[in-house]
Amino acid sequence: MSEDNQIPETPEEAVAPDVVVDPRDVEISGLQEEVAQTKDRLLRLAAEMENLRKRTDREKAEATLYAATNFARDLLTVADNLRRALEALPQDEREHAGEIEKNLIAGVDVTERELSNVFQRHGIRRLETVGQKFDPNFHQAIFEVPTSEKPPGMVMQEMQAGYAVGDRCLRPAMVGVSKAEG
Repeated sequence: MSEDNQIPETPEEAVAPDVVVDPRDVEISGLQEEVAQTKDRLLRLAAEMENLRKRTDREKAEATLYAATNFARDLLTVADNLRRALEALPQDEREHAGEIEKNLIAGVDVTERELSNVFQRHGIRRLETVGQKFDPNFHQAIFEVPTSEKPPGMVMQEMQAGYAVGDRCLRPAMVGVSKAEG
């Protein structure tokens, strides 16, 4: 230090007059700090990449599940028509049907079951409605049934089946809902 102004002339003099700071120690300290910052950025980047991978996997699974939604929705009318065809012929008349009619009925029945199996394999399920509490997310009320047998808001009758894929409604069930008599 110069004796005139008492201001240290070099950084080494600022620490202590008899301690000498090696410039390599300063450089090493700076490099260690840089390594720590780089390691922190690397760990953050790795965590971000893992989150991105998980999000991508989840989105891919959802896309696979919901990809055929419009196509499946269109096939629901086919399922409805197959069911109607089977219900059009009462059981007692089926027993008296000829061989050709029995084969036709069996073919329609097998086709309906196979369509139902395909729906199941692709996560499309028929909604259970009768006896359930009315849920506007999965049911469409088309009429009310005055009754004292069930509490208000219960599904009493199903007019058209509803379907869901995953947790999404593919088509709401058309139902009759109970209401209080009076």
